[in-house]
Amino acid sequence: MGPDERAAWLRLLLTDGVGNETARKLLAAFGSPEAVWQQNFSSLKAVASARVAEALGTPPADLPQALERLDAWLAEGDDRHVLTLGDPHYPAELLQTQDPPLLLYVRGQLGALQHPQRLAIVGSRNPTPQGALNARQFALALGQAGVCVVSGLALGVDGAAHEGALEAGAPTIAVVGTGLDRVYPSRHRDLALRIAAQGALVSEYPLGTPPLSPNFPKRNRIIAGLSQGTLVVEAALQSGSLITARQAAEQGREVFAIPGSIHSPQARGCHALIRQGAKLVESAQDILEELRVPDPFAQPRTPTPVPQDEDELLALMGFDPVGLDALQARCGLDTATLQARLLELELDGHIGRLPGGLLQRIGQS
Repeated sequence: MGPDERAAWLRLLLTDGVGNETARKLLAAFGSPEAVWQQNFSSLKAVASARVAEALGTPPADLPQALERLDAWLAEGDDRHVLTLGDPHYPAELLQTQDPPLLLYVRGQLGALQHPQRLAIVGSRNPTPQGALNARQFALALGQAGVCVVSGLALGVDGAAHEGALEAGAPTIAVVGTGLDRVYPSRHRDLALRIAAQGALVSEYPLGTPPLSPNFPKRNRIIAGLSQGTLVVEAALQSGSLITARQAAEQGREVFAIPGSIHSPQARGCHALIRQGAKLVESAQDILEELRVPDPFAQPRTPTPVPQDEDELLALMGFDPVGLDALQARCGLDTATLQARLLELELDGHIGRLPGGLLQRIGQS
């Protein structure tokens, strides 16, 4: 895309009152952003409202600054791209959705956007230890099978999913809710750089866009649209992950959910999805079979062996969250001995601590 074409696109999308729907109407009527600017007020009013037609007559005040910022960003490296709907690198799956972004800003490897197998992994920003482990292990297994993991770079499940894919040496795509010249959350700056090197960072928002709350639910449609299916690892009933799952279902894509404890608020969203028809999954193999991806795994990963008495303690814990007093009543150990054994199990990665002083056994996915 040349400078003049970039300027025409930015002018269109930065014009006050021009959202995706209005922009698509204008493009359908006149063919290109450049052609929009050649129209008179009457022609524009016939397609958009009088207010928008009037706004289209004057370039946005922030257009020069936006163009300067974009040109400088593109000049920083060959891994920076801006894709329009007609670009051959624009993902075909995204074009098939109801509201495809007019422009996609991409940093990283364009090949990730054309990967033949892509699966979204989403979930809570505050997962249980088991939920974070599940996200990472599912992404690792799927990446080893050749699947590109798509997520949102958020804390919690998103970050764990990206990490698992990177560990597998597989491409992963992060769809963000800011301009690509910003990283949010800031603690994921290093993760974002690794994703760009091995996969791609994607945004529909202009450079300089800060982390605004309404942008994150909106970007979820891109996560779902890029993927053949969406896996929800953990989610409360009001989680944004359920928005992604709903959008995936509306687009005719598969929805998968991992069940959890009936006592865990973080499992209720997944259970609701399963009741609504999402496929219950217990392993990455369940997803690979559904997507018809060959399973390359040899032997499943196993946890570190534990002494027999600790095996018994884990069995008494079960997989539901449990308080220290309840566990002590089950095992009959004195407080000091129980605390010592729990610390050993925690250090070995067999249990995790939850808010409210609860403990939870961590299984291997």
